Amino acid sequence: MARLKRETKETQIRLELSLDGGEIDVETDEDFLSHMLVTFARYAGLGLHIRATGDLRHHLVEDVAICLGLALKEEIPTEAERFGSATIPMDDALVRASIDVGGRAWYEGALPSPLYEHFLQAMATNMAATLHVVVDRGRDKHHVVEAAVKATGMAIRQAVRRGDTIFSTKGAVAVEWGEIDEEFDD
Repeated sequence: MARLKRETKETQIRLELSLDGGEIDVETDEDFLSHMLVTFARYAGLGLHIRATGDLRHHLVEDVAICLGLALKEEIPTEAERFGSATIPMDDALVRASIDVGGRAWYEGALPSPLYEHFLQAMATNMAATLHVVVDRGRDKHHVVEAAVKATGMAIRQAVRRGDTIFSTKGAVAVEWGEIDEEFDD
């Protein structure tokens, strides 16, 4: 289970996340954000506890997305299936999401809400994932954003599922921080 706390002059966030499912308990200062987080956790199959307050809507939404991405990154198993894709029809909206949790941060997609487009971008960047969201159709802004969040959640559910091998032609990528024994050749 990933647990983190992020506090700035603008936001205070506490988050617990489990890839193995569990209770979903979300309280934020923004009702729509809370609704999207509960929806995301449900479709991603996550256990999720969040308490988040903030000074401005934009700061709160962005900082929660940062925390969510960091927690997801921490929990992705080495032998994850890696790729996931889902299409969600929701009334007038039809939205597709595809994700690669293999360590390359990228977001591509346009939503009718720049704030929730930024939410998905911040989450993908902080989980070091490639996320593509394609809106095939939709007139109701709420439906399009919610379908995008649901599709992203379902894609993540597939991608983080434990597999039996490292799904890459590179094998495992080892990165070491701090002191390194070898010297650079000048």
